[in-house]
Amino acid sequence: MEHKSGYVNIIGKPNVGKSTLMNAMVGEKLSIITSKAQTTRHRIHGILNTEEYQIIFSDTPGILEPNYKLQENMLKAVRSALVDADVLIYLTEMGEQPDPENGFIQKLAHTKVPVLLVINKIDLSNQERVMDSIEQWNQVLPLAEKIPISALVNFNVDLLFNRILHHIPESPPYYPKDALTDKSERFFAGEMIREKILLHYKQEIPYSVEIEIDTFKEDKKLIRIYAVIFVERESQKGILIGNEGKALKRVGREARLDMESFFQKKVFLELRVKVKKDWRNNELLIKKFGYR
Repeated sequence: MEHKSGYVNIIGKPNVGKSTLMNAMVGEKLSIITSKAQTTRHRIHGILNTEEYQIIFSDTPGILEPNYKLQENMLKAVRSALVDADVLIYLTEMGEQPDPENGFIQKLAHTKVPVLLVINKIDLSNQERVMDSIEQWNQVLPLAEKIPISALVNFNVDLLFNRILHHIPESPPYYPKDALTDKSERFFAGEMIREKILLHYKQEIPYSVEIEIDTFKEDKKLIRIYAVIFVERESQKGILIGNEGKALKRVGREARLDMESFFQKKVFLELRVKVKKDWRNNELLIKKFGYR
């Protein structure tokens, strides 16, 4: 049997469960998950390896109308996912109405890449509504294969995986066979901190935050991490730190526990908060923070 390798790129609107789906496919929590929109900012690769195949799953930011330069850069990651895929998954959910005028939908309708239209969260619906949803999507994406799933309860995920494997081309592996992702340990440390901020803060605070790992030093028993949390205004800095620093300490404590589980090693984590005024509209700072 020939070896298979390929890129499976997952796109869709915010909050449809792209990160949950990729994590379920890879078997590791690589993309952070919260109920807030724009949780995923970067395009993240999760790599699944066996002797017979290597599948590179790509979780992308949600498709939305950009309001500032950071979101424009996030949309570039989605557009690139349409170009370099061997299989495209458009992940939707029950209740989303197909929009034939949407530019991304139009590109999917005309692409030569196999498209799997995956309807998530069917555990919150019934058979009749699921069939109605499939028929609506048939009108705008007639060539896409429709697969209803529930990523949360793992329903039909095996079927989806088998259809992905069917479309993956024969190829040698693109990455080393022990690779799990293309992202660095520094990247995941920063994402774990950002996830806690998304979970514990409201309004604009989570979206005004960027994490920079200033120091990541590892020895046999301990990882020492010094991280800077950037916000856009002094008032946000005060809210993030909280009364007597209690809010920031909670973020640090919970992020450290996640890091210890992920890295399988004790972690010392120190957090500082700094202000970078209006960084989300500053092209130089956006690139400095790793957005392309």
